[in-house]
Amino acid sequence: MSQLSVDTAHHVITDIRAYHADGKDNQQLPDIVNRLQSRLWQQGLYWENCVADTGYSSGENYAFLENEGLQSFIPPHGTYKGGPTDFIYNEIEDNYTCPQGKVIPFTKIFSDYRTGTKKKEYRARKHVCIACPLKTRCLGKSAQEKKFSVTYYRAEYERNIKRVNSPQGRYMKGKRQSTVEPVFGTLTQFMGMRKINTIGIKQANKVMHLSAIAYNLKKYLKFEQKRSNSGLGQCAFIINIKRTFQNLFLIDVRPSKLSLS
Repeated sequence: MSQLSVDTAHHVITDIRAYHADGKDNQQLPDIVNRLQSRLWQQGLYWENCVADTGYSSGENYAFLENEGLQSFIPPHGTYKGGPTDFIYNEIEDNYTCPQGKVIPFTKIFSDYRTGTKKKEYRARKHVCIACPLKTRCLGKSAQEKKFSVTYYRAEYERNIKRVNSPQGRYMKGKRQSTVEPVFGTLTQFMGMRKINTIGIKQANKVMHLSAIAYNLKKYLKFEQKRSNSGLGQCAFIINIKRTFQNLFLIDVRPSKLSLS
């Protein structure tokens, strides 16, 4: 499983790394962010927005990114479960109010065995629902009290969803699709990354690094073509090539498949 990070201005690969295929993308995000932040910091660059596809979505990741001072623009995964749409959430007291004005309190935190996600359970006592005129519609035929679960990181999910659905979020989505996906396609179709026939993660990383070097050299050659006619342009070109090689050979210390903004 490969992860790469691409500069949105010139589509230059800024980071690339291989991970074991048995892991999920969202499990790699903290590792990616920590190392990428270190690289950007060394170059004097400020990272504000984290843009990625749904594979990187999880409540833990949203909370982690907020703690790192980053705004996430990551579409939520299907495992996200908010509260009932017609119930009102009270954030201060951490409970829900049903359409009939009855309070459904928080009862416990648990792990959903089907999805492995952390959730919170809310349950009303039997006497609260027994005489409710909406009992049949709300509880069904067999249930005696209202009970439902909500994703533990509900607040983080809701803030992220609001950003994703905003005009800025739609812009970020287009930026990701036009930045990362074309580069990834070029690497797999023309730079030898369609299939990596090596043994071990270190050897796989070598193949990926060489592909990234070839890709970035082509970018730099095109970018510097006009300037290279002058002596100053040639000097700047040589310096840029040297820095590119230095950065790429350090790439196994920094990863990602995120477009940056």
